[in-house]
Amino acid sequence: MRNNIKTVCGIEKYDELSKRKGFLNQLRFYWFVLSASLMDIGKKNAIKEE
Repeated sequence: MRNNIKTVCGIEKYDELSKRKGFLNQLRFYWFVLSASLMDIGKKNAIKEE
């Protein structure tokens, strides 16, 4: 799933949400992955932070 999110801020948010436990946090995580993947469909690879 992480390969579908291509922005730096999206990848950081993915990492943050994936560490949280609990039902509502997992629901929020999957909602984020779905929406971020749809928003990043037309984008190229992530911009690398230096």
